[in-house]
Amino acid sequence: MNYPNIPLYINGEFLDHTNRDVKEVFNPVNHECIGLMACASQADLDYALESSQQAFLSWKKTSPLTRSEILRTFAKLAREKAAEIGRNITLDQGKPLKEAIAEVTVCAEHAEWHAEECRRIYGRVIPPRNPNVQQLVVREPLGVCLAFSPWNFPFNQAIRKISAAIAAGCTIIVKGSGDTPSAVYAIAQLFHEAGLPKGVLNVIWGDSNFISDYMIKSPIIQKISFTGSTPVGKKLASQASLYMKPCTMELGGHAPVIVCDDADIDAAVEHLVGYKFRNAGQVCVSPTRFYVQEGIYKEFSEKVVLRAKQIKVGCGLDPASDMGPLAQARRVHAMQQIVEDAVNKGSKLLLGGNKISDKGNFFEPTVLGDLCNDTQFMNDEPFGPVIGLIPFDTIEHVLEEANRLPFGLASYAFTTSSKNAHQISYGLEAGMVSINHMGLALAETPFGGIKDSGFGSEGGIETFDGYLRTKFITQLN
Repeated sequence: MNYPNIPLYINGEFLDHTNRDVKEVFNPVNHECIGLMACASQADLDYALESSQQAFLSWKKTSPLTRSEILRTFAKLAREKAAEIGRNITLDQGKPLKEAIAEVTVCAEHAEWHAEECRRIYGRVIPPRNPNVQQLVVREPLGVCLAFSPWNFPFNQAIRKISAAIAAGCTIIVKGSGDTPSAVYAIAQLFHEAGLPKGVLNVIWGDSNFISDYMIKSPIIQKISFTGSTPVGKKLASQASLYMKPCTMELGGHAPVIVCDDADIDAAVEHLVGYKFRNAGQVCVSPTRFYVQEGIYKEFSEKVVLRAKQIKVGCGLDPASDMGPLAQARRVHAMQQIVEDAVNKGSKLLLGGNKISDKGNFFEPTVLGDLCNDTQFMNDEPFGPVIGLIPFDTIEHVLEEANRLPFGLASYAFTTSSKNAHQISYGLEAGMVSINHMGLALAETPFGGIKDSGFGSEGGIETFDGYLRTKFITQLN
């Protein structure tokens, strides 16, 4: 199988599990152990902090051209090794190989975008009131950053944080997911090969509570970036606030979709069903609550079910598979609970709803109809392969329903009316709105949410806001 054992990466060294606690890494297809992951001790954390701080003293002074060249080299290497890296992501995360490889190649774009944009981190001159005074605004790197990246897109979410920090002149310590560690390990290998100076990037693994508690309170850490669940994000943000440390938080979502009766139904179904079951629905921006106008509700529901039936579930290494297993066994149980709760409260099970086999974490593509607001599905992020269909009457009413929850990450709408599109795009309470297509998460566009879905953006020119501080300099000549 050739899945690697996962070391720490600190101060330019790969430190294996010798004399360290280890964690087993499992394949969600069959629950077999495929590798071992080294867990950081307190001494390892101190080593990472010290090396990051030392590296920052020189890295912050490097030319943007130097940073740009390293990021470009990383992108080149990522493309060359995408098949190998993607295979390991499929082994520990479960997604189809074609999706895993695409995740790596898309991330090469993120590295290249940051490589180009870091050459344009500008300050400004403010015209003075006194002609003998010079007034400057400069933007300086924050310092050592701490990032927590999730298991669902282990390469993508980590590289967004790493590229922004490195390009801005910061150093960064990354705690990747222990369930899907191969991607962040691969990132460390690629940057090592690309010539990134030691200590600029450090990668650690281990107990999340211990690492977050110990690292956030360290005076060396200047910023925290986290992608994950809302409860954990709130905990980390609370810890960071005790030390006045800025955060970027990309948290949970429960994305509404509004399909108006003037929409192109076939196009909407094709876009939404394919996007919904990508990565088995384990996507923070996955469309979940499908609000469909009453005039087309029956036709749309039937076409969604027909399209969902075409999704082939299987091992991610099988080229015929459209959807792999859920990443963790506990998520299968969560899906079963969500479906059972919905059916018990009067919802219609239009498709699926069951675990596929006793071997692995496979769950059927599922469609629920006529959901009411007191179901678990309509209040808690499902984070799995379940679609919920709800009829609506007016745009005003559906906006109230779409905005009912505390989440505000992604949202979608399908309509051929410019009036509807305008009203919906400005009426939805979300950090991202996509009309008539699935147009989110590009390197050049901001990615982030509002309300309980977090704050700050990763991607677009806004990405550097979280890694730079503003300094005003005034001088009397």
